[in-house]
Amino acid sequence: MPLSMTAFANARTHHPWGTLGWELRSVNHRYLDLSFRLPDVLQHLETPLREMLCQSISRGKVHCTLSLENENTTSAIAIDELAAQRYIAVAGRIATLIGAAAPINPLEILDRPGVRCQPEIDSEALTASVNALFKTALDQLVQTRAREGTKLAHGVRQRLREITVRTQAIRQTMPTLVQARHQKLRDKLSEFGERLDRERLEQELVYLAQKADVDEELDRMEVHVAEIDRVLANEQTMGRRLDFLVQELNREANTLAAKAASSTITASAIELKVLIEQIREQIQNIE
Repeated sequence: MPLSMTAFANARTHHPWGTLGWELRSVNHRYLDLSFRLPDVLQHLETPLREMLCQSISRGKVHCTLSLENENTTSAIAIDELAAQRYIAVAGRIATLIGAAAPINPLEILDRPGVRCQPEIDSEALTASVNALFKTALDQLVQTRAREGTKLAHGVRQRLREITVRTQAIRQTMPTLVQARHQKLRDKLSEFGERLDRERLEQELVYLAQKADVDEELDRMEVHVAEIDRVLANEQTMGRRLDFLVQELNREANTLAAKAASSTITASAIELKVLIEQIREQIQNIE
C-alpha cells in the first residue's frame, strides 16, 4: 500500500500538573530524517522515541515537537518561605545601605530562584505518558500518510490509463503513417523515371521504415506502465522504485518524440511526457 510522506498529526493529554502535547509533521525527503524538540527535562527520551518512529516510518523528513505546559493557578502555587525571607532580608539591608526605603515588590521576590516551588511530578508516570501520547500521535500520522498515499496512487493510476490509451492509439496509427510516407517518397521519386535505381529505392524505404519503427518504445512503455501498477498494488516502500520506472518511461517518450514520423506522433509524444511529468510529481511524495 502506498504511503504519502506528507502528513500532520497532533495529540494532547491533560494531567493535574499540566498538559502534554505532541505535534508531528512529515514532508518528502530522499531518506529518513528525524528532528526532535523536547523540553530540557525530557531530552533523555529522544533515543527510544526515535526507535519507536523508525519502526513505523522508513522515509521522509519528520519534525516531532513535545510541549509541556504547567497549568497551576496562582492559588495553587507553592513557595519556599525561608528562601523568600532571605531575599527580603537582603533587599532590606541593601535599601539601608543606599539610604532608600522603597517598598519591596512581592512579585519580584516570587520570581527569584528557589522561591517558587514546582510541583513534584512522578518521573516514571511522566515518561509513560510521553511515550503513550507519542504512540497515539504516531499512529495518527501513519494513518494520515496511508490515506494520502491512497489518493496519490489513484491519481497515478488514472494517468497510467491515459498513457495506455495514447500508446495504443499511436500503435494503431503508425502503419498508416508509414505507408503514407512511403507512398509520398515513391511519388516524389517517380519523377526521375528510368533513371531511378529501384534497388536503392527499396533500400531507402527499408531504412525509413526502421527509423520510424516505434514498436520497441511502445512495448517498453507498456511494460513500465504495468510494472508501476504492480508496484503500487504489492509493495510497501516503493518511492525509489517508482522514481526509477518513471525515469525509464520518460526515456522512451523522448525516443518516441525523436523518431516521430508525423506531427500527430510528435503531439502524442508531448502529451505522454506531460502525463509522465504529472506522475513524477505525484510519486515525489510516496514513501
